[in-house]
Amino acid sequence: MTLGIVILAAGQGTRMKSDLPKVLHTLGDRPLLQHVIDTARQVAPERIVVVYGHGGDQVREAVPDADLLWAEQAAQLGTGHAVAQAMPQLEGMDRILVLYGDVPLIRAETLQRLIDCAGDGLGLLTVTLDDPTGYGRIQRDADGEVQCIVEQKDASPEQQTICEVNTGIMVLPGARLAQWLGRLSNDNAQGEYYLTDILAMAVSEGIPVAVTQPDEAVEAEGVNNRLQLAALERALQRRQAERLLLAGLGMRDPARFDLRGSLAHGRDCVLDVNVVIEGDVVLGDRVRIGPNCVLRNCRIDDDVELLENCVIESAHIGAGSRVGPFSRLRPGAHLVGGNHVGNFVEIKNAVIGEGSKVNHLTYVGDADIGRRVNVGAGTITCNYDGANKHRTVIGDDAFIGSNTALVAPVTVGPGATIGAGSVITRDAPEGQLTLTRARQTTVEGWERPRKKPKA
Repeated sequence: MTLGIVILAAGQGTRMKSDLPKVLHTLGDRPLLQHVIDTARQVAPERIVVVYGHGGDQVREAVPDADLLWAEQAAQLGTGHAVAQAMPQLEGMDRILVLYGDVPLIRAETLQRLIDCAGDGLGLLTVTLDDPTGYGRIQRDADGEVQCIVEQKDASPEQQTICEVNTGIMVLPGARLAQWLGRLSNDNAQGEYYLTDILAMAVSEGIPVAVTQPDEAVEAEGVNNRLQLAALERALQRRQAERLLLAGLGMRDPARFDLRGSLAHGRDCVLDVNVVIEGDVVLGDRVRIGPNCVLRNCRIDDDVELLENCVIESAHIGAGSRVGPFSRLRPGAHLVGGNHVGNFVEIKNAVIGEGSKVNHLTYVGDADIGRRVNVGAGTITCNYDGANKHRTVIGDDAFIGSNTALVAPVTVGPGATIGAGSVITRDAPEGQLTLTRARQTTVEGWERPRKKPKA
């Protein structure tokens, strides 16, 4: 049977107190709506229709997937009205699955179970809560069969004691859905067309209603304010941490870990606390990441140790290297292997050859550094002339003295030594000592300034 999915994403989300449409607020650095779309695709639907309204242009631009269909709900008249806007694009679908753009943690396994149990009838996803306040209650008869859903504002005191509630996620027979939508009324406390009223119609027509529940109630939790968004962020991070731990990744404290992209890892890797992973990150074997590090779109090879407080972005760290603490590798940085990069070093768009060291207080940008080079503290490659970038080339086995400025474009030959405190503006020859210093002098009779005595 063919499956169509409609995702309701038209709400303004006034309780978020934001100019951004609610479904575009992020969870794990992806919009809430994107989480739902990605999960929806896993159950192999024929079509996915997103119903948008508030901030429609923003929503469509943020999720430009070519295979999505879009339907506008210009007036917010309830969930039944929203689904009705999508029906022209769902014509011919045997089953229609209704999802919500602000319910991001629903699992594909749960949706597939709901689809399977629904069969040709109606499938309903419910949860049982200790505090069901605010949710529509599942009304059952004496035999335990579902009869209808009663919204909170329309529920009697007795009905409000029911703890089984509606999640809003349901599977509906496509052939009957259009008829049911046409019969909906807005004669209720909200003055809206409730999609949930369809359940009573199905029961009255003898359509079987199947009910299933998610493994965790958090799967069906929605986002209405920033407090709920923060709670779901922690739930998502806990879910991701558990998956990685079971796959063999070591973590000092899973509660202090954030994955905002994808992480592939080898064997015996360990992450300390407060590590943030963004974009696509690949770790080799035996990689150790210290506390408070940010890894973004990078590759880290075997036996690398990353000390605390480092930021690695769009960079490649070769095997056996040691980086940090307080190091920053920017896009295009490539440590070939066996490198030491130390305190307060910044490297950008540069290749650091095998065994070379850049140990502290140094900036290396737009450079090619050979093997076994030692770059002294305070060295700067002056790569920008105010209009254009230029490269610095340093040959194998060169030694760059502390507090050196290499004014690019410039080449330091293999085995060359640059004296500390030099400003190098011309190529330095292979195997020679090159330095630029003024003659050292002592000023006789000079006195250091002293603080004036207090009055």
